[in-house]
Amino acid sequence: MRPEDQGVQSGAQRYRVIPRVLCFVLDRGRVLLLKGAPTKRLWPNQYNGLGGHVEPDEDVYTAAVREIQEESGLQVTNVRLRGIINIDTGEPVGILLFVFLADAVTTDPKASIEGSLTWVPVEQIHEYNLVEDVGILLPRALEEDKRHGVFFAHYAFDTEGHLMITWPIQQ
Repeated sequence: MRPEDQGVQSGAQRYRVIPRVLCFVLDRGRVLLLKGAPTKRLWPNQYNGLGGHVEPDEDVYTAAVREIQEESGLQVTNVRLRGIINIDTGEPVGILLFVFLADAVTTDPKASIEGSLTWVPVEQIHEYNLVEDVGILLPRALEEDKRHGVFFAHYAFDTEGHLMITWPIQQ
């Protein structure tokens, strides 16, 4: 099968997305959060899960495991997809975010250039300076985990740059 058979050459006006992963690593009621380095372009000094871009030669699962390893050095197991979010950036290219949960096998993370890492009790995450959607996504992912389900959402931004989240009615 050729790329053109997949419809990738079907015109510049077609909506395109960049795939990314967001991973929440869990251990005994705690979640590993990354405090973004002060020099980061996106979310400096804010707490987030681990993650990043999906490379052309990998699937989203492989990207999630790679990002966890690169950003924390931890070994994980039971990596599971718990959410898919289409992010309308207001540009012709959006983001398709795949949200994962994983269980830590090792629990002594190493810092990276991305920032410092902290184990936070799940019930205390709102006490931290979180990236805007983390306090919404982690509880939603944990709820889906109980059902072995996957949530879906759409992000857009209003004229003042405020995040607007739409959840499908059937959820």
